[in-house]
Amino acid sequence: MKRLYVIVFLVIAATAALGLAIAEHSGYVLVAYKSFRYESSLWATLAVIAVLWLVIWGIKALVELVMTSSGVVNPWSRRNRSRRVQVAIEHGQLDLAEGRWASAQRHLYRAAEAERQPLLYYLGAARAANEQGHYEECDRLLERALERQPQAELAIALSHAQLQTDRGDTEGALVTLQAMHERHPRNAQTLRQLQRLYQQRGEWSAVIRLLPELRKDKVLPPSELAELERRAWGENLSLAAHHEEDGSVGRQSLLRAWEQLTSAQRQEPPLVLAYAEQLRQLGAQVEAEEVLRTALKRKYDSHLARLYGLVRGSDPARQLQTAEGWLKEHPGDPSLLLTLGRLCLQTSLWGKARDYLESSLRVQRNPETCAELARLLAQLGDTERSNQLFQEGLGLLDERLLAAPLPAPVHA
Repeated sequence: MKRLYVIVFLVIAATAALGLAIAEHSGYVLVAYKSFRYESSLWATLAVIAVLWLVIWGIKALVELVMTSSGVVNPWSRRNRSRRVQVAIEHGQLDLAEGRWASAQRHLYRAAEAERQPLLYYLGAARAANEQGHYEECDRLLERALERQPQAELAIALSHAQLQTDRGDTEGALVTLQAMHERHPRNAQTLRQLQRLYQQRGEWSAVIRLLPELRKDKVLPPSELAELERRAWGENLSLAAHHEEDGSVGRQSLLRAWEQLTSAQRQEPPLVLAYAEQLRQLGAQVEAEEVLRTALKRKYDSHLARLYGLVRGSDPARQLQTAEGWLKEHPGDPSLLLTLGRLCLQTSLWGKARDYLESSLRVQRNPETCAELARLLAQLGDTERSNQLFQEGLGLLDERLLAAPLPAPVHA
């Protein structure tokens, strides 16, 4: 209220001052140019100027109002087109996130056709088409994206490869990624997707060939890369062991794959384990025992110790003596105790076998140990305890397997 009073007071004061000025002297204005002549008082001239300014301002405001109104009413105006595109973008992104594929494809395609930078909208529309099984439409949208933004070839190709993988076309995805790898050999995302695809296809030798580039360009964290390297070489050993030569599965292919490893890699327990396991499966029990014994003497590993009890060396008594030597430094290892029990079973030392197996169970309840001890007790005539251990071993198995429904009986 105080501000209003001040404004009113100022208006009254200004009006009074203007009245006094007009009353004191009317002033005189003369404008002459050639035959044109204008004469009037100062105050009348000022009033004419003010009226002209108001008329011009009013005409301008009217024109802006008409233009704005026509933009709102006209459906093809720039304003309405921009608004429709924005609505299409918002709806398309929401539909894509919530899995409404048909609606997402329609909205994102409309947005892509209207935008100057349409890449993301074309990629979203292509993904929506791919999810619906419209693979030709998906590829057409990606081609359209490449036409509109040819500089985004790599991004479009990587998305295409991922969509091909999602639809199960791993062969097509491999061709796409290999082409991009040739053109962009240092691109981290290309290397990452190529590594995952090789891994998915079980092409472990290709993963091994890719490892130097993955390491050089730091595509994966060091720990993940080390784990991938161990797995790749381990799987490659498995594939080599089952490689057929001259119609038979031999050990030469496995040996060559093992010799491809570096000296440091041949000392890593997971790779030694994979190699020894393949030797065991090929029937090379003596060689497997030698490999495990050498590795365990160099560095003890519980997994290697467990496998040592599953192979038969050339001298079972010496094998048992070697394993008992490890027990002095690792008396509480349940895997080693299980191995000692198994080796005692091989040499018909029933009492020692029972003691070792019982000790292993006291440290860790393991279904393998339960089965071995149950088999021994059944042979010794302790049927009741043997049955109890068999039941306990079954209870320790994967609950998902036990929860699976039994097949319905087949009636003849």
